[in-house]
Amino acid sequence: MWNRKSFIRTSAAAAALIAAGQFPVSAMAANENETTLTILHTNDVHSRIEPFPMDGGKNQGMGGAAPRASLIKSIRAENNNVLLLDAGDIWQGTPYFNFFNGAVEYKVMNEMGYDASTLGNHDFDIGLEGLKRHLPSAKFSMLNANYDFENTILHGMIEPYKVFDKNGVKVGVFGIGIELEGLVPSQMYGDVKYNDPIKTANTIAEKLKNEMACNFVICLSHLGYKYENKKVSDEILCASTKNIDLILGGHTHTFFEKPLAYKNLDGREVLLNQVGWAGLMLGRLDFHFKKMSEKKYMKYSNTFITKS
Repeated sequence: MWNRKSFIRTSAAAAALIAAGQFPVSAMAANENETTLTILHTNDVHSRIEPFPMDGGKNQGMGGAAPRASLIKSIRAENNNVLLLDAGDIWQGTPYFNFFNGAVEYKVMNEMGYDASTLGNHDFDIGLEGLKRHLPSAKFSMLNANYDFENTILHGMIEPYKVFDKNGVKVGVFGIGIELEGLVPSQMYGDVKYNDPIKTANTIAEKLKNEMACNFVICLSHLGYKYENKKVSDEILCASTKNIDLILGGHTHTFFEKPLAYKNLDGREVLLNQVGWAGLMLGRLDFHFKKMSEKKYMKYSNTFITKS
């Protein structure tokens, strides 16, 4: 069970690396033949701009954009090679959304320096017109590969993927969304066509890894961690795809204590992480790349956000 005042959970493997002198990050970054990629991520923030009120609730005083921004700033100070990502449901959940219809959330993300996000189902809550109005203000990329916007007013505004170069490490990031029918009122998404997420993920991941020579491929998924029925989930996505190194999930508001490892179709490891909801937690994964080698080392921390 989580202790909110316990911040960093480090795996035994990472501890061994520390003992062997392969951490801290600053030491690795000093070697010009090596690169440490730090991935920070959130999901399902749901318009939680301020910390939870001090009302006796279990989350009182936790979360909030300002404490998260401070933590992100401190991490960037120790490593230049940082990607800040979000797995959807930026909107809906507090009066900030009701009064300002999404403008505040995008502005806050811009200030924090987010690099990319994907669309969650609640990001359609003010319809395609609302998305079209606000997307130009986002300084980060909005990514989705399995929604077809061709016959909508959003055609050309949502990218399937983006490639980032971090000190010679090419990182391909793409987005996958949940089926909207039955979850979102049809008038809110109009003629958006939903394509099979597994087939789409395999197509995009293969392109990123093999055609575009990405060293690392990340899927921003708003499918949900897992379900009792056969509904497509992140767990199924892990086992049914190739060429993906990391899936950052959302939708089910699941607090992971640590990333989970699965075997993909090729029998290779794919990592999955999710950090709950409402901006209560910031996920962090550090990957160590040695140039001219595919070998990677990883440490992680899923950190609860508090004022202190």
